[in-house]
Amino acid sequence: MYAEERQQAIAVEVGERGRVSVADLSERFSVTGETVRRDLAALQRAGSLIRVHGGAVRLDVAAVVDEPDLAEREAARRTQKAAIGAAAQQFLPAAGGAVLFDAGTTTFAAATAIGADARHQFVTNSLPIAATLTALPRSNVIFVGGRLRPKTQASVGADACDLLAGLHTSVGFIGTNGLTLTDGLSTPDIDEAAVKRAMIAACDRVVVLADSSKINRQELVTFGAVADIDVLVTDDGVDPGLASVLSSHDIEVVIA
Repeated sequence: MYAEERQQAIAVEVGERGRVSVADLSERFSVTGETVRRDLAALQRAGSLIRVHGGAVRLDVAAVVDEPDLAEREAARRTQKAAIGAAAQQFLPAAGGAVLFDAGTTTFAAATAIGADARHQFVTNSLPIAATLTALPRSNVIFVGGRLRPKTQASVGADACDLLAGLHTSVGFIGTNGLTLTDGLSTPDIDEAAVKRAMIAACDRVVVLADSSKINRQELVTFGAVADIDVLVTDDGVDPGLASVLSSHDIEVVIA
C-alpha cells in the first residue's frame, strides 16, 4: 500500500471512529510506529485530524480532549521528577545571574531543590514556583503576570508574552508535555505554547526538564524545535538510541 492510500484509510477510520492509536494502526498496516506518526503528521497538516498522545482524534473530538490537572501531574512520576530537579541544579548560573522557570511539575521540582543561599533574579509564570522562590532570602522574583490558567496555575496571554519580550535571562528551565525529533517541543494549550515560545526567546541557554514519558510524545501545539534545546535533563527510562540522536544534534543529554 502506498503512503497516500494508507493515509486516506487512516483519515476514513478517524472520521468513523473519532480516534485511532499509533499501536493499532501500526499493526493493521504492518508498518512501524514512526511511519504511522509521519502519516498522522501529514494528515494533521492537511487539516484532517489532530494528533494527541499515542494517536490522533477527529477535529470535533479534539475540543474535548483534556490535559491532566496540576494535582494529577504532581502525583505522577515523583521520584523521576525529583531526580531531574536535583540534576538541573548544575545549570544554575553564578550568583547574580537571571534564571527563568517555566510552569510545570518537573520545573517545580527543580525550583524546590535550590539552596537557601542562592543569589539570583528569578522569572516565572508559575504561582507555585513563585511562592517557592520568594522564600529564598537572597534572591528576587519577577512574576510574569497575565491570565491565570487554573489547570496549570500558570499565567498566560498577551501581557505575559509582552513582558517576556523585554527580558533577558542567562538560563531558562523549560517544561514540555511532548518531545519528538520531527516536531520538537509541544503542549496541549495554545496560550501556554505562546508563553513558552517567548520564554525560549528570552534565554541564552534553554534547559528542557522532561521525564522519559514525555519523549516521543506529540501534543496539540508545537512551541519549539529540537534546535532550540541546549540541554535535556531526563531520567533513565529514555530510549538510549534517541538520547544518542539528540546528542548528535549538539544537545547535552543528562540522565538523572
